[in-house]
Parts: sequence; C-alpha cells; structure tokens
Amino acid sequence: MRSEVHISGRKIGTGQPPYIIAEMSGNHNGSLDQALEMVNRAKISGADAVKLQTYTPDTITLDHDGLEFTIREGPWDGRTLHDLYEEAYTPWEWQRHLFERARDIGITAFSSVFDETAVDFLESLDTPAYKISSFELVDLPLIRYCAATGKPLILSTGMAHLGEIQEAVHAASEAGCRELILMHCISGYPALPEDYNLRTIPHMAEAFSTPVGVSDHTLGASVPVTAVALGACAVEKHFTLSRSFGGPDAGFSMEPGEFKTMVEECQTAFKAAGRVHYEPVGAESGNRELRRSLYAVEDVLEGELLKPAKVRSIRPGRGLPPKYLQDVLGRRAACDISRGTPLSWAHIKWEDEREDE
Repeated sequence: MRSEVHISGRKIGTGQPPYIIAEMSGNHNGSLDQALEMVNRAKISGADAVKLQTYTPDTITLDHDGLEFTIREGPWDGRTLHDLYEEAYTPWEWQRHLFERARDIGITAFSSVFDETAVDFLESLDTPAYKISSFELVDLPLIRYCAATGKPLILSTGMAHLGEIQEAVHAASEAGCRELILMHCISGYPALPEDYNLRTIPHMAEAFSTPVGVSDHTLGASVPVTAVALGACAVEKHFTLSRSFGGPDAGFSMEPGEFKTMVEECQTAFKAAGRVHYEPVGAESGNRELRRSLYAVEDVLEGELLKPAKVRSIRPGRGLPPKYLQDVLGRRAACDISRGTPLSWAHIKWEDEREDE
C-alpha cells in the first residue's frame, strides 16, 4: 500500500493537512434541495469532501419485522432496519445532481457502498473514491469488487478486531487496491469519547503501513482534534444544516458553524503537532537574550574577590551562562566591574588560586 493517497488531486497522509469529510447520511430528510444546500454549506464550512451513502432499503436489508431485523437499542430502538433505511437513504436519481453540484463548487463527492450495484452506479458518476462502512468491513467480496476499480478505498474499522481489519486490508490489496485509508471508528450513535482509545491510530498506521484517520460519532470536536494531534490523516463527521430539522442522524451531527470551527481546530492541531524538534524556533530567537546569566549586581574593584553578594544569576542573558557560577565565585576580578555589567571570562583573574571566603 502507498503511504500517501490521492483523491481528486488532494494528497492525504503523513505530513499533509487532515482531510475533512462531511458525512451527509440521511440528514437531507428526503429533500433534494436540502441535500444540495448541504453540499454548498459543507464547502463553506471547510470540508474537503462530502460523502453520500449509496443503497436502497432493499439492497441493504429485507422488509421483515422479525426480531433480528428490529433495532433494539440506541436512537433507533424499536424500528425495523428496512423502515430506518427507507427514511435515511439518498435516492440514486439525486446523486448525479449532488456530484455535479460538488464539482461545480470545488468540493469532492464520493459515497459509501453497500453492494455491487452501488459500485456499478457510482462508476457511471466517475466517483473518485469508495468508502466501506464499519458494518460492511466483513463483506470481503464487496471490498474486492471496490478495489478492482483501482480507485482509492476508505475502510471504517468500527466493531472489528485486529484480525478482521487484517482480512479486509488483505482482500483490498489482493484485488488491486494500492491507495487505502483506514478509519479508526467506534460504531456507537452517539459514541463516548472514552471508548475511542485514540492511541490506536498511530499503532494502526504502523501495523498496516497505511494512512489512518478517524470516523467520529461523538458529540463535539474534542475527539477529531485529538485524533489529528495523534496523527490522524482524515476526519469524517456527520453533518446537518440544523439539528432542529431532525433526521435519523441529527442528534450526533454538526451544524455548519460547529463544523467550520472543528475544521479550524483540526488544522491548528495538525500544525501544532509538527515534527520532533528541539531547537529554538523563530518566535523564540529574540527571547533567548532574556534568559538568565551572570551579572555583577554590585560594583567590584580590580582584584576584589567575587562573592555571592557581588555576582548573581539574573535576567537578561548577555553574560556567562549560570552553569559557570561556581567557577566564577572565589576568583578575583581582573578589572573594575560596574554594577549591571554582564560577566565575561575577561572579567575573571585566573592566575591565582581560587579562594573560598
């Protein structure tokens, strides 16, 4: 796998600013106009990409009210899978319009896929990448089908153990994928920050030699910002025009103003994380002269013994470094030294033995 991924010309990986994805999901509430406006606002809010979901209720599940087809916890408790997906899906006839809007305003659009027909459809839209959701990570045939297109592939890892992630990565690679991003994810809606264990991100990047991002379902921006500081190359966050509009994912989605703030904070975290560096930076150069050094704090006559009452470590930093204080004390002055003079070696008489008085 390549260490750097390219989606619509944007480089994603170590050393690159975080790639920010606005997840539309079902927050369009069945309105194409609202979906188009979400693309507009995602762009304004600083997202690099807007992500759709390409399925129909019948390509993702069965219209069945049996217990195994009924959600039993979380925000959708009591609803059947088919009923939920009927409300949340993005009609396929809209998606060409959404891709076109994205291209017109300069934001990338791509989609999560849930079966092979979705891949075939998105190929007709010339999608630049594919996303596999956490729930589909175990669908290795689907991963292979996406990988065979040669497009970059993004895999979410929620609920998966290490072996399942390895199987998915191997399936993608075996089928021809060369550009892969793994997204560390907790599939809770909403998820708890303490469940994210974000130190997994650098470990995953090392284990699979591939860029790793975070797909975040927590409330607020703390998790994505921390993830970026720990090396996440991409951030995916659910997006809505307004939580007051409702919708299946509204409760854990960000509004445009919040999303814009998150983008800015992630960019700041990326810059602040920087690189391993121990030398002074430009902003510190002038302040080096304000550090402590050795000064005469009282007038000293030539030949006079240098004592603690005469020589101290004070600011600013134009004199000898404080580490030489014990070498100076007990020596005699080589010349008159006025109060407030930074000490140098020229002020010290060395030929006599040092005196302790």
